[in-house]
Amino acid sequence: MRALTIAAAVALAATALPAFAHADPAPASAEPVLALPAPTGPLPVGSTSLHLKDSSRADPWVPTERRELMVSLFYPAFPTAGPRTRYLTAEESAAMLAESDLTHLPSDIFSRTRTHSAADARPFPRPRGLPLVVLSPGYTKPRATLTALAEDLASHGYGVAVIGHTHENYGTSFPDGRFAGCASCEVDHLPEFWEKLARGRAADVSFVLDELLKRPGLVDPTRIAMGGHSAGGGSTVTAMQADARIRAGFDIDGRVYTPVPDTGFTRPFLFLGKYQPNSPVPACTPWQDDFGRLAGWKRWLSLTGAHHASFTDLGLFADQLGVDIGATVSGERAQAITREYVGAFLDTHLREKRRPVLDRPSPHYPEVTFCG
Repeated sequence: MRALTIAAAVALAATALPAFAHADPAPASAEPVLALPAPTGPLPVGSTSLHLKDSSRADPWVPTERRELMVSLFYPAFPTAGPRTRYLTAEESAAMLAESDLTHLPSDIFSRTRTHSAADARPFPRPRGLPLVVLSPGYTKPRATLTALAEDLASHGYGVAVIGHTHENYGTSFPDGRFAGCASCEVDHLPEFWEKLARGRAADVSFVLDELLKRPGLVDPTRIAMGGHSAGGGSTVTAMQADARIRAGFDIDGRVYTPVPDTGFTRPFLFLGKYQPNSPVPACTPWQDDFGRLAGWKRWLSLTGAHHASFTDLGLFADQLGVDIGATVSGERAQAITREYVGAFLDTHLREKRRPVLDRPSPHYPEVTFCG
């Protein structure tokens, strides 16, 4: 995606990578093409990239730099036959392959991934501004790995801002040609590391909200939610405690780094995690303490047969590459369930639309256990 300023966007108007090492090398002539599932909503989707710089804050991992972010913005758009969103740049694709031990694949495979959003498409106007969902990816993962979820939410009328947390992923390409690697990967990952990461991500989210809300009509300031996968999900509680503008939050398979306070946390929250039937740990275990402290609307769901990566695009790609990541539920099925329950949560708390799928177990989703 071409990087735009916020003003231009408005004028147009959003823990480990699975071990792929045991994949059989594809023949050189095969040139595999990865693809995301189509969005399920009725609206065409557009996207653009925002390059934002917080001149008031030093980068937490490279203190000699100011904090600089790339953000992917997805939104409902007018139909267009224009080019689709680029999943990753060629350099980002090569970096992710190198770190995932997938160097037998074409180095640009992720830059050729088929998406369903139109790059820089003209936004469909919304008089109140869009309900906004801020997404934060897992540690070391590019923001693009949440594209399937982001495109689906946008097709249902949401604006979605997916934040690339610089120096916390395999690599970030900036519009001027610079490439930022994973400086945080060189730091010892002691408990205080994760606490620092959560605080930094909370600051990133607040900064992105500040920038988006400067433009009247882009975002409805009364309808903002945040969530993410792994470290991104685990940082959501921290961000919500730091920023009252976040009305609702969800954590997809991420450990909470800043505990839920004993009292006063009344905003709606959803936990969505994995469960392997052969695991010695019961399905409803990881968030017991945090879930018990939530004082408002809350739900805890567990997806049987999922792997940590199943909730993201990486689970889809593993299936397409013929890689066994240890999941017994397919990547497409896991993505469909993630879309269904996250969408229902957001509809309930940002749009006040009751979604019965959140009330009780559904025969349509027998893999999902209600833990609370």
